[in-house]
Amino acid sequence: MNLIDTHAHLYAEAFDEDRNEMLDRARAEGVSAFLLPNIDLASLEGMMDLVKNNSDCYSMIGLHPCHVEANYKEVLAVLKAKLNEGSHVAVGEIGIDLYWDKTFLQEQQEALKIQLEWAKEYDLPYVIHARDSFDQIFEVMDEVNDDRLRGVFHCFTGDELQAQRIIDYGDTYLGLGGVLSFKKTHIRDVLPSIPRERLLLETDSPYLAPSPHRGKRNESAYVKIVAQVMADTLEEPLEKIADLTTANAKRLFRIA
Repeated sequence: MNLIDTHAHLYAEAFDEDRNEMLDRARAEGVSAFLLPNIDLASLEGMMDLVKNNSDCYSMIGLHPCHVEANYKEVLAVLKAKLNEGSHVAVGEIGIDLYWDKTFLQEQQEALKIQLEWAKEYDLPYVIHARDSFDQIFEVMDEVNDDRLRGVFHCFTGDELQAQRIIDYGDTYLGLGGVLSFKKTHIRDVLPSIPRERLLLETDSPYLAPSPHRGKRNESAYVKIVAQVMADTLEEPLEKIADLTTANAKRLFRIA
């Protein structure tokens, strides 16, 4: 069994008491790589420490939309400098989030555009966070998309038409996590319409734990639960889904 958790905030305080044990539990379940999305300046140190001390952890650089404020250009300047230091596998986590606050919509759109241009400049995939914001993200994507862009819409919760529009951008993937396992979710109905070569597994740990752990802390070992739900929904063996999604992740993020 070889699984990749393509989106996990393992530097979060929720893991301070048992981070190493949590990583070992995931490895025991077959997780061979952990992709860590940055969210702001404060998350950089913890993320990079994990990458330094664990060869199976990989870093991304980006400004999460919920952390885009009036000073976003100054923050982006610091983050871009970090792109020139070391090796990173993606520009992320970036995007637009209108669930909590619409105050900085214009700034979120501009920050997204800037960071998508980074993805092209550095030949890295983007990792997009979309919450109540597909139309606004599509506006930006339509403006900047070309054959140099590749990436993933993580924690995808859209409908079939939105999935198709995302795929139509080109080398674009959909990341599926714990929501796929929820009792009342439409994502299992959408899943069969998504080309299998565009599917990725993730946990978004410590958030959105899959059933039967819903409401509790999520962790990377639970990506195997998501893989099993995906396998059951697509009527495929678990091992085939593991191999498929791992190959997809290695292709997109260019990791061994």
